[in-house]
Formats: sequence, C-alpha cells, structure tokens
Amino acid sequence: MLNTEIFPWNKNFSTGIEIIDQQHQQLVHLINSLARHIAYQSDPPTLNKIFEELKNYAKYHFETEEKIWHAQLGNDDLLENHKELHASFIEQALAIKQHNPSEDPNQGLEDVLSFLTHWLAFHILDCDMRMAKIIQAIQAGKTLEQAKYFSDKQMSGAMRVLIGTILKMYDCLSTRTLLLMKEVVEREKTQARLKLTGKVIECSLESIFITDKNRILIDGNPAFSAMCKLSHEQLIGKHINELKPALNEYPLKETIDVGLTEVGHWIGEVWSKTKEGNKEPEWLTYSVIKSDDGSITNYVGVFSSMSQLVQRQQALEHAANHDLLTGLPNRRLLTDRLQQALLLAKRNQRSVAVCFLDLDGFKKVNDTLSHAAGDAVLIMVAQRLKQETREVDTIARLGGDEFVLILGELADGHNINSLLNNLLSVIAKPIQVNGEHTQVTASIGVAIGPQDSNTPDSLIAKADQAMYEAKQAGKSCYKFAKNGP
Repeated sequence: MLNTEIFPWNKNFSTGIEIIDQQHQQLVHLINSLARHIAYQSDPPTLNKIFEELKNYAKYHFETEEKIWHAQLGNDDLLENHKELHASFIEQALAIKQHNPSEDPNQGLEDVLSFLTHWLAFHILDCDMRMAKIIQAIQAGKTLEQAKYFSDKQMSGAMRVLIGTILKMYDCLSTRTLLLMKEVVEREKTQARLKLTGKVIECSLESIFITDKNRILIDGNPAFSAMCKLSHEQLIGKHINELKPALNEYPLKETIDVGLTEVGHWIGEVWSKTKEGNKEPEWLTYSVIKSDDGSITNYVGVFSSMSQLVQRQQALEHAANHDLLTGLPNRRLLTDRLQQALLLAKRNQRSVAVCFLDLDGFKKVNDTLSHAAGDAVLIMVAQRLKQETREVDTIARLGGDEFVLILGELADGHNINSLLNNLLSVIAKPIQVNGEHTQVTASIGVAIGPQDSNTPDSLIAKADQAMYEAKQAGKSCYKFAKNGP
C-alpha cells in the first residue's frame, strides 16, 4: 500500500508539550491511514473500522488534553470553550459521514477526511498552540492573565498570517494528494490486470497471435511458437497467412476476409498440415481490434486443437458420468444404462436383474486401517465385479460401499443364483492392503424387471430394500425383491 500522506507532519505543529505532540502525530497517522484505504477502495467494514479507531482515539486525546489544561487553568472559560470545540469535532465528523446523498460510502468518508484534515490542522495551529503557550507562560512564573495576554500577542500578527497560509496549503495538499493516490492505485490495478493477462496468454495451451493492421505478426505466445515450430524472434515480422498457409487457401481466405470486414470476427475450422504431411482440424477465433475512431489497428487470433477439444470434452463427459475412485459408472450413467436395458428387454422379451450390493465390514477397514486402505478395498471389489460380469452388464458405484449391477439380456426363467453365489464368494476373498490382509463380504438385493410399473428408480429402490433384508438375514447372502423369483 502507498506510503503517500495527505497530512504530512512538520515542526510547525509542535506545541512543545511532548505527550500532546505524540498524540497529535497518532491522529495524523490515523487520518493518513484512512486516506490510503479510501484510495485503495477498501471494503466498507475496513473503512468503518479505521474511522471508529480514529474517533475513539480522538476522544482519548481530548480527555488527555483537557486534564493537562485543567491542571493549570482550573475551570477557566478558556477550558470550557476548548471542551466545546472537542465535542463539536466528533458531532460534525459523524454528521458528515452519515449525510451522504450519493450513497457511496467512500464519498462520505472523503468528505469526512477533508473536514478532519482542515479541522485538526486549524485546531493544532490555533487552539492547542494558544493553550500550550498559556501553560508554558504560567510555568515560567506569569499569572493567568499575563499568560493569556502573552499568548494572544504571540498568536497575532505574522503568526495569524502563517496559520492562514498553512491551512490553505494543507487544504489544497490533502485534496490533490488524495486524487493522486487514487490515480496511482488505479494505475497499479491496471498494471496488475495487464500483468495477469500477459501471464494467462503466456501460459495458455491455446495458440494466440497478434498482428498489426496489415496482418504482420507482432506477438505470439509460446504455444503459437510451438505450433509454428519457430522461435518468437523468427515469427515476428511474418504475415500470418505465411505462417498458417491454410488461411491463404480459396475459399477459406475469402470467407475469413468477409467475416473480419463485415462482422469484425470469424470463427471456424481450419485444416492445417502436420509435420507428417497429414491435415488436422484446428478451431480458429479471429477478431479485429479497432481504435476509438473505428480504424483497424490489430488482429488477434486463437487457434485451438480440435483433437484436444475432443479429448477435453470426452474427459469432461467421463468425469460427469463416472466415479472418480473406481472409474465405474455413477448414479447418473447407471439410470441411463438401466433405462436402455429395460427398453431392450421389453423389445426382445427378455429380463433385467438389478443387484444392489452393500459391503459388510467395510467400516471396520476404514476405522482400523485408514481411509486410504478403504479406498484400496473399494477399487479391488470393483475389479473383481468386472471380472465376473459380461460385456452387456453394467457395474456402477453409487457412493460409499454401495454398488449396483445391471444384468441384462436374461431369458425368462434364467437362473442367476449361481452368478450371485459366485459374486459373494469372490468378494469375500482376502484383500492385501499395505502388507496386511483384510476381508469384506457383501449383502445383495435383487429386483427383476421389466414389469408394467417398473422404472429405473423403482427397480433400484426394490433392490435396495431386498439388500436390507439380506443384511437382516445374516449378511454375506442375497435376497430377491417381491417381484423376483
């Protein structure tokens, strides 16, 4: 944050009373801190916190001052007048802060800031300085009346002119400095944004280029250099159509020129030659950059590899439909697969078995061996289920230790008991994790479809209920739902 001050402290503000001068400097420090936060557009809670700190410290300082004045002046009218000035300071600052027609909290605090700098400078130079001279005169042996006369004389004439000059200078200084601070902060933010944008372009996997108005390359990111197999220095000064010959081919060249001229951009597929001589599709976003008067100054283009885009899309689709741990289909893909299996079974007059599988003793593995060991067990169970099922079947993990199997293309009366018994046996085999052997079993609930009222969700729900019956029957077994065999 900037160290610029809208209220620089100088020797003209010294009263000669050490504790008061120290507290004045702290007030000035808080005012400068508030100014910096306003310039940086800090959030309202932060600004209000600093303002409250300033207000509370001002109260503490006023109490300190009044004790010092009272010790020498007693209940003299000068002290009472000084107390009234202190009280009016807090009231005026709060009133200015709360009265903000623009409803901009920063604007309200800017108005407060202007008041604070003027009030404090005047109060120190005139009121506090006058009181300090009276105290110092009394301490030098003068009577109260003599001290007042002495102080009035010291504060008149050239001193009065000096005070007026300093106040005008500080009023102007505070306003201009705050404007300067805002401008510097805005420039810092702009430079930070430009630096970030530059880093994004530099690190982007997309190939980005910039040309002048004649489409002569003036810059390109590392990905573009790699695409063209030229260094950055070798790229500069070449025509973009020379670097990417496909842009010069008819009718693509005419199509791009029409888009850039009439619309200001062109987006489409470009077939570029690879180093092996093959052609590979790339996606190009080509845009015109214009000045304020509408004349073309630059062109910007972004090449994206179509194969990379396809791979990314496939990766996103896989992540959306598969369990990250086991790679098995998740609930979303399971519902779709089951819907397709039911439609196919109806058309071919076949059956579908939905097996809801929950592991027995899995919690113990997590609790005794760690969650990492539990993950290893889930992966091993998934692999064993894959080995025991057919290509037409689907295995899904719903989460935790719950799996669902879709056994499709079953002939009416097909006996799946042997498969279920085999699954129970395979799952129950010991599993070695981190040099230790552990074991889980499975409870399986089975629902057979399709029936007239069967939906994917209803079949899974029936299989789930049957699985709980298997748990209650002693675990490591299977039970069929009511519509099953």
